[in-house]
Amino acid sequence: MHPDRLARNHRDGVAPIPVRVGPDGRHLVDTTVFFTPTSGGVRRYLLSKHRWLAAHSRLRHTILVPGAADGGLPFDLMTFASPPLPFAGGYRCPIRLRDFRERLAALEPDLLESGDPYQLSHETVRVARERGIPCVAFCHSDLPRIARGLGGSLSESAAARYLARLYRRFDSVLAPSEYMAARLRAMGVPHARLQPLGVDVQTFHPGAADSQLRRVLGLPADARLLVFAGRCSPEKHVGVLIEAVARLGRGHHLLLVGGGAPRRLADNVNVLEYQRSPAQLARVLASADLFVHAGDRETFGLVVLEAMACGLPVVAAAAGALPELVDDEVGACFPARSPLALARAVTRTLERDPALLRRAARARAEKHGWDPVFTRLLGRYLQWLGAAPLRAHAS
Repeated sequence: MHPDRLARNHRDGVAPIPVRVGPDGRHLVDTTVFFTPTSGGVRRYLLSKHRWLAAHSRLRHTILVPGAADGGLPFDLMTFASPPLPFAGGYRCPIRLRDFRERLAALEPDLLESGDPYQLSHETVRVARERGIPCVAFCHSDLPRIARGLGGSLSESAAARYLARLYRRFDSVLAPSEYMAARLRAMGVPHARLQPLGVDVQTFHPGAADSQLRRVLGLPADARLLVFAGRCSPEKHVGVLIEAVARLGRGHHLLLVGGGAPRRLADNVNVLEYQRSPAQLARVLASADLFVHAGDRETFGLVVLEAMACGLPVVAAAAGALPELVDDEVGACFPARSPLALARAVTRTLERDPALLRRAARARAEKHGWDPVFTRLLGRYLQWLGAAPLRAHAS
């Protein structure tokens, strides 16, 4: 949408306002630790937003994240030196927090967005309070669910209390799904608001398919190719995918795209390295028969949307936010952590009309293009920039 048009009114109370910024622009700065050369949804959200804002608004935008060294320029991607976390897939631990605050304040932001619930979130809201500017949190991860997987229900309860205390310091908290917004409110974050993510429907498109992919992988032309793309971290339950494809037997093949795959793999499982270019990822997705996702802690599932934009039906765990994107029209959901249920859902889905499923998947994704998503988000930003702090801030 052109920047001079009006943002639409949304059900959560964001009033229509002109999508227009003065000639000098206001400065939005995003901070997060969820940004590495091989990270997924948060990185793609931030980079897509950066490009969209440059093309559709006069809002200046800087992304400030941990990196190998201090570098970058304002209104672009900037890094501050942080050591790598061992066995963390490239993520870094920000330890120079005073330097971070000084670097962030020196950017003279008018609005701050924090994309993680860890050290940088505390420091980001601290800078916002010192400068008297609005500060919003975007909840990209379900920290209590992660804590439960590591330490049980007591750890989950402690993480929920921590998250509530942290997020009460922010003017608003955005959640990418109804599932996560409801969880946050139940934890004691009443100002959590739904802000879905989106997909680049031009890059992720059925036309990106490569008829030679199976040959490159050494597969027969008629192989049923299942694909999963993402970090093979514990909450993704890649082992469920591997066991399910073993049950499916000959003629079915699983392709894992991304880092951290298990070392011991079956003959009908292939691994591709992280696809740095969205176009490269789209090529792989569009060339498969089915996208499979066994993760049970997704707060949105951006890669599922990217797969559907490529015309790919999806079989996903009935957990987290995934059922908000996946239903019988575009594939199927299965009971989480059950390889047998996954294998049965794959079989049923592959027996259906593939052309009909592909058209439905593409149509579903087109409703989630970045244009309407970022138009809505820009409306929020301009509302916050034009208003006093939205709520009292807990210490």
